[in-house]
Amino acid sequence: MINDQKYAILSLELHLFFARIMKEHSIFLAAGFTPKNSDLANEAEHYKREFEKLLSLAVSVSDGRIRPNVLQSGEIITNYTLGTEEKTQNLTGIEIDQNITKSEAKLRSGNNPNVSANLVNYVGQLNENAKRLLKGLIGFKERLLDGVLSCNLFTVNYPLLIEHILREAKLYLTLVEDLDNRVDIDSKDTRETELFWDQIMMEHALFIRGLLDPSENKLIEAADEFADDFEDLIEDAKNMMNATINSITNKTLNQTIELRNFKQAGTDGIASCKIRSIILPLLGDHVLREANHYIRLLQTYQNI
Repeated sequence: MINDQKYAILSLELHLFFARIMKEHSIFLAAGFTPKNSDLANEAEHYKREFEKLLSLAVSVSDGRIRPNVLQSGEIITNYTLGTEEKTQNLTGIEIDQNITKSEAKLRSGNNPNVSANLVNYVGQLNENAKRLLKGLIGFKERLLDGVLSCNLFTVNYPLLIEHILREAKLYLTLVEDLDNRVDIDSKDTRETELFWDQIMMEHALFIRGLLDPSENKLIEAADEFADDFEDLIEDAKNMMNATINSITNKTLNQTIELRNFKQAGTDGIASCKIRSIILPLLGDHVLREANHYIRLLQTYQNI
């Protein structure tokens, strides 16, 4: 059972990472619909706005309360976030509140911060809001997936991408529920976490490969290799017991750092129009932040 202080800190850190991820999922979904499905684009826009509000509320009370390793990990924002938001807004016409990113850039970390009863109540309300929104967003993504798989809906987003973002929303919901039950999400099952995020990293490599222009042969080959490497790591993790998973954590960390570096170079290349692709600039930054998040989790496991 975690105390009030850890409950508040872990909840805020979770929202700073995942509320942004969810609002960006909504942006990518909205950008992928055809004119026939303007109603679905409007629904995606609704979730974008609601998760922006949630993120903004979390940011407003996070200064001085976030742990240094989280703030420095590059999972909340990167040096590319603001620029890729601006470019993506210009390319799609979808409005993105860049003031949130500017506020996040000013956040400071804290050691042993004071957590008042009022803050605990505020965070509890944030968690309730997040759970309500997530249940709605999960239902929306499930409807989209059903529509695509039954050939009643066309979107430029792959079915696997919809499944992928659905799994991430379900993880977020599970983690918020754990926190409300005062479970220490920092001490979650290592093997389960690695299996989840290894699959996410593998699929990122597959999406990058599929969204690059066919002429980008070297980048396609590199993305293919990363997908194969993470598929191998998934098999390794499946064969491990909880007691032996640590034996591959270092290998997984090194592989994730390599993929992160590949994503960083890709984000830079997409943002500066040097890579031919149909990848939105913000999507490059999005998958980069997820790699940074996973690296931080793996480093935490190494230090336990």
